[in-house]
Amino acid sequence: MGTKNATELKEFVLMGLTYQPEWQIPLFLVFLVMYLITIVGNLGLISLICNEPQLHIPMYFFLGNLAFVDVWISSTVTPKMLVNFFAKGKIISLSECMIQFFSFVMSATTECFLLATMAYDRYVAICKPLLYPVIMTSRLSMQLLVSSFVGGLLHAIIHTGFLFRLTFCNSNIIHHFYCDIMPLFKISCTDPSINVLIVFIFSGSIQMFTILTVLVSYTSVLFTILKKKSLQDLRKAFSTCGTHLLSVSLYYGPLLFMYVRPVSAQADDQDMMDSLFYTVIIPVLNPIIYSLRNKKVIDSLRKMLKRKA
Repeated sequence: MGTKNATELKEFVLMGLTYQPEWQIPLFLVFLVMYLITIVGNLGLISLICNEPQLHIPMYFFLGNLAFVDVWISSTVTPKMLVNFFAKGKIISLSECMIQFFSFVMSATTECFLLATMAYDRYVAICKPLLYPVIMTSRLSMQLLVSSFVGGLLHAIIHTGFLFRLTFCNSNIIHHFYCDIMPLFKISCTDPSINVLIVFIFSGSIQMFTILTVLVSYTSVLFTILKKKSLQDLRKAFSTCGTHLLSVSLYYGPLLFMYVRPVSAQADDQDMMDSLFYTVIIPVLNPIIYSLRNKKVIDSLRKMLKRKA
């Protein structure tokens, strides 16, 4: 009878971030401002790339799609979190929970593949400059982009599909600010061992493949530039590799710590702090890391502003 009742569960309670009542309004304002900056910064970058002919090359094609995915990730999580700061019940329906989780997994996985694709693009551009137009054709760029989104879609379908084998009777309280897979495992009355194995195999494999692609690509870029023994080239190496690797480290670090480990190895509050990095903070930082330090983007922005002035 208990299992039957568990399968009929239609609502969960998102507990959200742990905070004192006096922090409710300040935290709401902080995350609201960060969300607005994310939307304006990333959509502005997309608009700039679309309207400036000199940015119509693979590097900025991938960057524009990365900006789109950042908006997608943030919009999947942040609006519900903001509403729950003042909501009394903090209720999320089972169907809404599954949709939010599916959207999050697809967008987060797509970003992993896009970061690897961008690293490969930089490797070809710097290590094989004469062959770059031949290798990074419009067709290959589109194929890499579609593969990134298809990979994200398939990954989301796998995990969401396996979630439907679980029933929830231990509790309907999710100790998180969005529907993530680990908190759902903790309130399941069905043994989630198969789900945990699936997470470890698929999430671990995707993260290791994309991380290795990034590391190998940027290591090759670094050695190629160091061989030229030019101070200007050294600065270019650190500019090209350093900022990108910083963004990748901030994004992958929490993901690896969250999903490639035992379910009970970390406290709920620490899980949420890690999640904030790749759902709220990284989408704010990426336009700065990838754009404001890029001379072509800055020049294009100045030209666009002059035309509108």
